[in-house]
Amino acid sequence: MEYYKQKENYIIIGICMEVHRILGPGLLEIIYKDALEIEFKNNNIPYEREKEFSIEYKGQILPHKFYADFILYDEIILEVKSVKEINNEHIAQTLNYIRLADSKIGIITNFQNKSLMHKRLII
Repeated sequence: MEYYKQKENYIIIGICMEVHRILGPGLLEIIYKDALEIEFKNNNIPYEREKEFSIEYKGQILPHKFYADFILYDEIILEVKSVKEINNEHIAQTLNYIRLADSKIGIITNFQNKSLMHKRLII
């Protein structure tokens, strides 16, 4: 499973690095998402932005939804952060998104620091 969607992972991280290289660190997450969307379009990467997911509980859809920053290649969750560091809360959030989206893989990227930080999660 370690190599699952490895080619796509490299492409996504490469695009994130390009955005980080051009925009630099420390901007709001929404700015990086806007730039990433341009790059995904320009590179013909299938994506959905702010993909809405409903949560079912005992046969009922709960009123609150969750929104993954991006779904790439129909299954890779991409969470965009601009924080001091990726922490356990970000990891737990992304793991929940992966499960609820019935996916197997997620990537957390952090644009806050001098170098792009990223973490790949596979369940």
